[in-house]
Amino acid sequence: MNEPKPLIVNSDFSVLLEVKSPAFPTARDAISPFLELVKSPEVFYTYHLNEISLWNGYSTGLTAEDVLGRLGAWSRFPVPAAVARFVKQQWDHFGLVKLVPYDDEALEVVSEDGDLLRTLVKTREIAGLMAWSESLGKFTIPRALQGVFKLEMIKMGFPVEDRVGFEDGDPLPFKLHEDHGMVPRKYQVESLGAFYGGLAGAGGAGIIVLPCGAGKTLVGILAMARLQMKTLIISPNIVALRQWKSELLRLSTLTEADIGEYSGELKELRAVTLTTYQILVYRHQKNDAFKHLNLFGDTNWGLIVYDEIHLLPAPVFRAVASIQAKRRLGLTATLVREDGHERDVFALIGPKKFDLPWKELEAQDFIAKAICLEVRVGMDEELTREYFRKTDKNQFRLASENPAKTEVIRALIERLADHRVLIIGQYLDQLESLAERFRLPLITGRMPNPQRVDLYNRFRAGEIPVLLVSKVANFAIDLPDADVAIQISGTYGSRQEEAQRLGRILRPKPGHNRAWFFTLVTADTKEELYAQNRKRFLLEQGYQYQVLKSGDVISGQADVEGLESLRLAAAP
Repeated sequence: MNEPKPLIVNSDFSVLLEVKSPAFPTARDAISPFLELVKSPEVFYTYHLNEISLWNGYSTGLTAEDVLGRLGAWSRFPVPAAVARFVKQQWDHFGLVKLVPYDDEALEVVSEDGDLLRTLVKTREIAGLMAWSESLGKFTIPRALQGVFKLEMIKMGFPVEDRVGFEDGDPLPFKLHEDHGMVPRKYQVESLGAFYGGLAGAGGAGIIVLPCGAGKTLVGILAMARLQMKTLIISPNIVALRQWKSELLRLSTLTEADIGEYSGELKELRAVTLTTYQILVYRHQKNDAFKHLNLFGDTNWGLIVYDEIHLLPAPVFRAVASIQAKRRLGLTATLVREDGHERDVFALIGPKKFDLPWKELEAQDFIAKAICLEVRVGMDEELTREYFRKTDKNQFRLASENPAKTEVIRALIERLADHRVLIIGQYLDQLESLAERFRLPLITGRMPNPQRVDLYNRFRAGEIPVLLVSKVANFAIDLPDADVAIQISGTYGSRQEEAQRLGRILRPKPGHNRAWFFTLVTADTKEELYAQNRKRFLLEQGYQYQVLKSGDVISGQADVEGLESLRLAAAP
């Protein structure tokens, strides 16, 4: 008996892929270039077919016939007519407008549909960007407006096929050390191939999405090694910046003299320059110019790497818009942005070139198996009365800082004595109170960086088993031995933050390769309501949340998956 085909294409443009089908891997690889993966639980992956996902497919060289052929080949039912019509309509827009080089100052806008260009040049959004040159007989835009033009055009439903290509940067010859863990995994090689592939002129700009702990830094270094050109790397904070430097020195022949730090502490401009988003958007006064954005043009870069690309701030968006001739690599664990500006990232950095579900990497032991637990904590009568006298915003904070969480934290610290524990919170008063109560070291944004690094190093060495951290630890902190995170408060309903905090403990662990992610939530409050939104991204990745009562955790009666057996196994 023939197995049913694994795909179900729905008329609402959602596409379901059956995970347990023998044809799952082949079908997934066939449809991934033109569908957006939005949920990857254990039974069916859910994809969406939309303008951006189809443009991703177009940028790899696919045609509308390719897309419909692949959907039809793997779908157990006929592809709905509405879906087929939408794909064809989108392809009528794709490539309709192209950018090609003209001279050092201008780019030519070309289209087989001359009427479209004459209409566009009269629209408010495009009129100030594109102009008709009587002397040249061409539509042109200034090179400096290349990114802005692409962004406005995609908002209007006409993604621009950018065939301008890239300028080569100054050369930077170096080699990789094959004996220092520099043997890339299959998916890392595939992601790099996807980044450099695509239409003429399109290879070399785009985004690679991999979960925390899956080796995004290594992908960036591989991209640098392939290009052999001067590189600018932008990180979310100075700790992440210095981790990049450490990995570059460990994995390649690059030396200290090749790598510069451009931060609040140092202003080194070298063949590989490492900086942060914070320094790029720094200015003395609100109305002052961003004095460090000129870093983009101070050197003839061959590649710019945007680490944690989902954090890209608005001033950097504007700078990126003017440097479209540079190769651009965005790295992130999730493209979710709470401000909804994913489309801007796509237009200015490039399409999503590679995305691998978290659970697939977990199944291959490339990241730790994460067990997510939500502990519901009650409030006493006095606090409850105060809660209902507060405004919504203040209700959320009061619930987040619920003192009843302290006893749960105490019980977990005692029970987790054989583990490396991160306690992560949003509010400094809450964290400082816990630091004093349990005599724990605390890292905040106010702490000088050398002291911060010292605490991270002592945690890695096992001298500190429990570390309190503020939201500065949300991003790019390399603590491979951390296997427990206790989230005591967060930024409202941020799915992005939930994913990043889980990512702190996902690096592979020797032996059991497990991690535990506890979230403490005050029951029946605004905090519990926001927690539902926070969990959504992880639920869509296939994670399940085990809900525990605080009383059961405090008494030791809570049944936490795998934790008790590991505790007993570790006991002398």
